[in-house]
Amino acid sequence: MGSSMVNAIISLILLLASLAPAVAATTADLQQNAPDTYTVTRGDTLWSISGRFLKQPWRWPELWRMNQDQIKNPHLIYPGDVIVLDRSAQEVQLRLQKLGTVKLSPKVRVEPLAARAVPSISPAAIEPFLSKPLVVGQTELDSAPRIIATPDNRVAIGAGEIAYVEGLTKEKGAAWQIFRRGDPLIDPETRETLGYEAVYLGEARVRKFGEVSTIEIARSTQEIYRDDRLLPASKELPTFAYVPRAPQKSVRGHVVSTYGSLLETGPKSIVALSKGSKDGLEVGHVLAIYPNQRAARYTLRTSPLYGRSGLTGDDGSRPYYNEELTPRDASLYPEQRPVNESDLARLPSERTGLVMVFRTFDRTSYGLIMEASRQVSINDVITNP
Repeated sequence: MGSSMVNAIISLILLLASLAPAVAATTADLQQNAPDTYTVTRGDTLWSISGRFLKQPWRWPELWRMNQDQIKNPHLIYPGDVIVLDRSAQEVQLRLQKLGTVKLSPKVRVEPLAARAVPSISPAAIEPFLSKPLVVGQTELDSAPRIIATPDNRVAIGAGEIAYVEGLTKEKGAAWQIFRRGDPLIDPETRETLGYEAVYLGEARVRKFGEVSTIEIARSTQEIYRDDRLLPASKELPTFAYVPRAPQKSVRGHVVSTYGSLLETGPKSIVALSKGSKDGLEVGHVLAIYPNQRAARYTLRTSPLYGRSGLTGDDGSRPYYNEELTPRDASLYPEQRPVNESDLARLPSERTGLVMVFRTFDRTSYGLIMEASRQVSINDVITNP
């Protein structure tokens, strides 16, 4: 057999191997009460459906035996479709059974609107975030059109009010979004600035173009000030036809911000991650969340509401006077050594949540917290599930 034939066979084997999923779901991966069939209903998501069958919903592609091309261009599932669970082999599989066509006799009837495909996660949870928030460079918004004045020189304006903007052009349309540069997104390990969050403030429409244009605020999420910036509203239709799945590459990063600048958040909330498309993250990737044992939660609470506090809730600035308990010889609470960072680093890590990536940038990405058994905090670790 010639070397060219051998090379061709090896290439064919590698091609076939790349088309098959790395692993397949087995009966051990199924929920104890997984149904044999399930009829898709309106309001379902791929995550909720897969949770009916699988203990780990991100293993959805394995249950469908999907290759990489099918993951990127999945067959759509619609309300009314029947999903059948095939348990005939050790490696279980889902199949789609389309409902038969019902023939109607001639009469007046109502035609339903075109069915919408079942999304991966609820559009209501992330649709407002598909064009915002943005991650920008330190000076990226400096050249964007800016609000230079408000009527009667008002400090803050909102929905239904007008403002005056310089730098708008007709070529980019009449629909604009309003942003303000927010806090930097900093990698807690390298201390490198990954970008700046552009805080979404609202929507505006141009009433009159000119050297100084007049806009009307159509929607506002918070107060809008002079010097806030405008970017053209995205005309791209959002897509939700991505498949929840685990990353193929090893990923380890951190939660670097929560939407709304909260220190802690929970399920169905948006978080920024310290890894992006250059690190191999894609839309649909599911990551596990672990508490960062080296980052004490008390140290994050430095606002006047809490006051600065250390690992044990005391920064050592106030003396503590031990009151003797006279009725007994022994102390009610024996003295204990304060917890320090080396103690925390030795604690075992336990997964506390799952986050699904829905938008990526080069160095960062945004995800929706799908599950959380406790609060998710800045500096929490994200890694492969």
